[in-house]
Amino acid sequence: MSAEIYLDYAATTPLDPAVAAAMRGCLEHEHGNPSSQHAAGRRARALVDTARAEIAARVGAPAERLFFTSGATEANNLALKGSLLRGGSLARAGARAHLVTSTIEHKSVLDSAHALEESGVAVTYVPPDPLGRVAVDAVERALRDSTTLVSIMHVNNETGVIQDVAAIGALCRARGIRFHVDAAQSAGKVPLDLGSAPIDLCSLTAHKLCGPKGIGALYVAAGIALAPQMHGGEQEHGLRAGTLATHQAVGMGKAYALADPAREAPRLAALRDAFWERLRAIPGTRLNGDPDRRAPHVLNVTFPGAEGESLRFALRDLAVSAGSACAADSPEASHVLTGMGLSDALASSSLRFSVGRFTTEAEIEQAAALVAAAVERLRACAPGAPGWCTT
Repeated sequence: MSAEIYLDYAATTPLDPAVAAAMRGCLEHEHGNPSSQHAAGRRARALVDTARAEIAARVGAPAERLFFTSGATEANNLALKGSLLRGGSLARAGARAHLVTSTIEHKSVLDSAHALEESGVAVTYVPPDPLGRVAVDAVERALRDSTTLVSIMHVNNETGVIQDVAAIGALCRARGIRFHVDAAQSAGKVPLDLGSAPIDLCSLTAHKLCGPKGIGALYVAAGIALAPQMHGGEQEHGLRAGTLATHQAVGMGKAYALADPAREAPRLAALRDAFWERLRAIPGTRLNGDPDRRAPHVLNVTFPGAEGESLRFALRDLAVSAGSACAADSPEASHVLTGMGLSDALASSSLRFSVGRFTTEAEIEQAAALVAAAVERLRACAPGAPGWCTT
């Protein structure tokens, strides 16, 4: 069996060796609880503070406005539920209790929105256009006098389309509406400056940019109050209880210090574009998402006539996905692609490829050849196809 080619960086990334080294040093030498007041605790606290500052520097935020979580999923839950619920009930009963989001958000936002609906919050789901863009005027039409929060992701995790969060944020700020952005796929890949952007809440994670799994953060702008969703301690200024995982925070800080969009994005975009140039030679192949306004690392492609599950099996030496890893166990077609107007059949014949720091040009060439051969075989085997399939 040939070695696997990893093209699923949008799901998770390999750990950078420098990140692993920083975490290993922490695990081996710094065992203190960062909430403790003795010397070991103070050393751990200093490591956490340094990590927080490294993350803040990458996203242009004041370090004291970043609060560690277990990942972007928890950060999304805290942003939405913390804005709209107090102890499981409406935060502003009978007053401003309306959420606006899109139909193509990450599952952690959509499931949180559904849970809020069950608690009595009104939710409006804005659909994208056929290129996967959430229009500013569509968000504006969804706003009500009772709108409390708007939540729109920065970079879509399945198509890589970049949403105009600056314009949507400006719209929200002019109306006095809180604005949340899920930046799990954008931080470290495209420019993000929370110090100047009209964003009140922003979810971050480490494992999308060669950092560890199990650690993330939520940016909370000054003056924004949230109801804690985890109780049991005063960590993170009472916003998120639980002993901080010092080594995880150190790993996230190192990952953000290493991730430089200005340096990495051009190389990633060149790899992505080279891959697309090879794939588009396959007859009938179509690109999903805005071809211009997109992050450099994601490529979503439909191969009509090649059923998705069979295609992924045929490409078992190629690590790719049909969409979000959080929805991998669902038999349904991608809600992002069907939301953009693709039929279930076309959505199910689509694959997401994503490149990253350790992807090579040779891997791109080999992967393109594997995909072309697999699509040809599957189309030959399809009902009504000419010839007889012998493989």
